[in-house]
Amino acid sequence: MAVGLQNLAKICSTNIVELKFVRRNKLRIPPTRRMLCTLDSILLNSDAGKNLLNFRAPTKPPRYNAAARGLLTVWDIIMQDYRNIPADAVEVVSAIPTRPLASFLKFFNQRLSKMSAMEKLAFMEK
Repeated sequence: MAVGLQNLAKICSTNIVELKFVRRNKLRIPPTRRMLCTLDSILLNSDAGKNLLNFRAPTKPPRYNAAARGLLTVWDIIMQDYRNIPADAVEVVSAIPTRPLASFLKFFNQRLSKMSAMEKLAFMEK
């Protein structure tokens, strides 16, 4: 389902969200990308967020207003870095609640911790 910027931010604030979107750079192959991301500050700032997801708080403000460009800045769980995603070209595939933290840990241990680098790449390009 496609959602707007505010709704996407709300979903990401309490979930691990699987997204599929059209890349802004149309020359990239494949032209779409899948991502697992979150904006859950409780999860990201927890020991699990820092140790399992390698979350780090921003050290300086962004160079531009992402929202003014229709972008949402999220924590990319697989690439373990910040990413801007185009809210007008995104499809929410699924949402996994991050609370209680045990829900996230179960998801992480069953699905993410066992993924090899090649499996992660295949997931993003699928």
